[in-house]
This record gives sequence, C-alpha cells and structure tokens, in this order.
Amino acid sequence: MSANTFGSRFQITSFGESHGVGLGVVIDGCPAGVNFDMNLLISELARRRPGQNAIVSHRNEEDTPEVLSGVFEGKTLGTPIAVLVRNKDAKSEDYKEIAFQPRAGHADDLWRTKFGHSDHRGGGRSSGRETLARVIGGAVAKMLIREIAPDLKIHAFATRIGSISLDENEIKHVEEQLALSSIHVDHFSSRLPHAEKNNQIQNLLLQAKAEGRSYGGEVEIFMSKPPIGLGQPVFHKLKADLASAFMSVGATAGVELGAGREVTTTEGSEFHRQSDQRHYGGIRGGISSGEPILFKIFFKPTATVLDVAKKGRHDPCIVIRAIPVLESMAWLVMADHILWARQDSVETYKNLTHKIEPQSIQTNKNQQDD
Repeated sequence: MSANTFGSRFQITSFGESHGVGLGVVIDGCPAGVNFDMNLLISELARRRPGQNAIVSHRNEEDTPEVLSGVFEGKTLGTPIAVLVRNKDAKSEDYKEIAFQPRAGHADDLWRTKFGHSDHRGGGRSSGRETLARVIGGAVAKMLIREIAPDLKIHAFATRIGSISLDENEIKHVEEQLALSSIHVDHFSSRLPHAEKNNQIQNLLLQAKAEGRSYGGEVEIFMSKPPIGLGQPVFHKLKADLASAFMSVGATAGVELGAGREVTTTEGSEFHRQSDQRHYGGIRGGISSGEPILFKIFFKPTATVLDVAKKGRHDPCIVIRAIPVLESMAWLVMADHILWARQDSVETYKNLTHKIEPQSIQTNKNQQDD
C-alpha cells in the first residue's frame, strides 16, 4: 500500500492502524531551529481525541505523543521528526463480524477487494483514528509558520449539523470574531459557535447516539492574513492543494472555495466588478491574494448506524472531531507552500519574512481564478 505521504517541501508520512500497537507520523522537510512546542502538540491532539464530550465517540484514548527523533533541546534539528501515539483502549472484539460482513457505507469490502488482506479491527488504516497523524504534522507545521508568517491564523467551525445551521449573517459575525481572536470555537461542544443552536445540536446528537442514528454537516475554514503569493500556478494551485487536503479526510463529500456553486448563476461583468472580494475566497489564478481564504467542506453522515452503532463506540456526527483535522491539513498545505515560495522570487520571500499588510488589489473584470 503506497500513497501514505503528503506534501512536497514539508512532508508527512502517516503510519499505523486503529487497533494496532499505535499510530504516528514522520515529518520531513521541517527546517532546523524551529521552537518545538510540546504543549501545542498535546493541546491539538486533545482537540481531536475521542471521549472529549458526550456527543462524540467514547473510546477512551489519552493520545499522549512520544517524540522519537528530530528534536533536541527544544528545537527541531532539520532531520526527520518521528512521533508515536500508542493505542490504549482498542476493543477489537467489537469488530469480529466485520471480517465476514462488511458494513454498509464503509469501505471494508473495497479494502479487501483491493489489497486481498486487510485489518478489519476498527476499520484498520481506513479508521478516522489515522487522522491523529495529520494533527501531529499540522501542529509542527503551525510551529514553523508562527516563526515565518506569524500573522496567519487558521480556524474552522461548524456552520451546519443536520438541519441546524448558522445563517449568512451569523457566519460573517463568527469570521469577524475569529479575525480578532475574540471567540473560542472549542467552547461550544458542537463547535458550531452559537449558544442556542449548540444546545439544540447537543440534544440532537445525544438522541442520535441512543438510537444509533447519525448526521452530516458543513464546516467553514477561515484563514486570516495569509501571505501574498502562495501557490504554484498550473498543477499545484493553492486552491487545488487545499481542496485535495480537505477531500482526503474521511467522510468528506465536497468542497467549495469562496462563493462556490453560487458563481454559476452570476453574470460575469457583475461578478468581477463587485467590491467585495469574498467571492474569490482569497485565491486568484491559484495564488493567494492576501485576503482571507474561505473554504466550505461538506460531510456525509457517519456510516455506522442503528444496532451496530449502539453496540460500538462511534461518532453520531464526524464534523465535531473533523474540525481540528481540517485545520491541521490547512496548516500542512500552507507550510508546504510557504517553504515553496522561498524559491519563487526575492519579493515573495520578503513578504514571508517581514510583516507586510496585504495590499488592496483592484480586480479587472476580465480576470478570473481559473
């Protein structure tokens, strides 16, 4: 099985299975001398871990990271950074039936067809538990970016779970608060930052867990003050790499950049002369413009339902624990492109190493992000 490595300049290689000895990641390409923040790493893993509240899987894993290499005296060495998390609370007996009867909506049958031999315990490598490797990598990417492009902030939050959603004005209000760091999405159990609607979602998902039902939802990724000039036009456009990263997360069903599908109903001269650049999503020509980057990610309902769900330990909605994973994938892509930008031009490198406010860019009506 190949394709376990992600990234071009800043690379991660993920390894391990849900019920194996453990899971982890090897990070290659991180420069030497980056301050290694163990508290940040532990905090990010805690945001993703199961058992954090009543409306997610109650598998009880501490997810304590062991840094095996690449760090000395609190700084990265420039050599591969290997981090391991050991599994402590696997209950493999809950998955005996899967060996003979694949679960609807999962890929148990496809994995066996493709590879001939696979680990059915907890889904093996196809389990959402694999994402802890991405969170570790994303945490290290964040440590790097804090030193190179400290103004960049990346936040994700739920905008819909089931039929309960934020309206457009509420979403813009959350974005404004995130840009000012005056809201903490994790203070809401559903990570949908609205007190009343958060309570509604909590009741919905508690009932869903009891009945073995599940729900999908929507997430927005909001990146404020990204560096200008990130992205390799043609095959590694920034939008393409971010979309690929988000779609690689389990249960994702689609992504939208900026105005997304709404652009199909707007006449061109009107669309391109609008003063609000929000509809471009912060990327034009595959290159970051310095304006906020906006993506929407859509998730299908968790595939384990009814009696199987009631017997095991599953999330009635994957959105909540997917949010730190999506943020991690965004940090990884941005770190990759920031390192890539060092070879683009002297001016691009200056933009990354000095605090420069994004310039207001006038959009010609004939320009488009293609």
